[in-house]
Amino acid sequence: MSAPIFEFREMVAEPPASGFYTSFGKRLLDVVLVVIFAPIVVPLLGLILTMTALSGGAPLYSQPRVGRDGRHFRCWKIRTMVRGADTALEDILRNDPQLADEWSRTQKLGNDPRVTRLGAVLRRLSLDELPQLWNVFCGEMSLVGPRPFLPDQAALYLGGRRDADYYRVRPGITGSWQISRRNLGSFAERAVFDTDYCGAISFWADMSILLRTVTVVIRATGL
Repeated sequence: MSAPIFEFREMVAEPPASGFYTSFGKRLLDVVLVVIFAPIVVPLLGLILTMTALSGGAPLYSQPRVGRDGRHFRCWKIRTMVRGADTALEDILRNDPQLADEWSRTQKLGNDPRVTRLGAVLRRLSLDELPQLWNVFCGEMSLVGPRPFLPDQAALYLGGRRDADYYRVRPGITGSWQISRRNLGSFAERAVFDTDYCGAISFWADMSILLRTVTVVIRATGL
């Protein structure tokens, strides 16, 4: 029998931090910030979508992601890869053992050959995530929270445990894992950051993460 791909830290699922902010304030903060920044984001998003469309192919794409209570939703992003990226990934992983190992650990590739030239710039500036503000406005995501994963990745997250804290909060555009580990951490390590965050949700914690996210974007290291 082969060894499991991931090893997990033993963690006991505990209810996320409760209180006014967790129950009402966090959602209110999401909506208020999205509305405040909409006059800046919408024109910028329009420009980026136009540039992406001119490079060929649909400028937007969406994938099913797992949200709060295990519900699936369509997560929107600006297209940063070549057309047929999913098929290309299968070929890449089949022909390159090193990249296959990286994918099995992190569920992403640090230097993904499928990323376009424009897409690489958008990723470094985290601009490919802008359409997810619509997911936030619709209540499917939060500005801050665990990074949403694909349905077929659920079994990899804490061994498929459905009592994980991840399922008790809205997933976020940014979060403690994204700004702390970036592309260096394994998929398994995400669960550790998610559990720690969910147990200490507060207004000040979210504001700290948002401010640190701005620093990450300015440094152009990507989310």
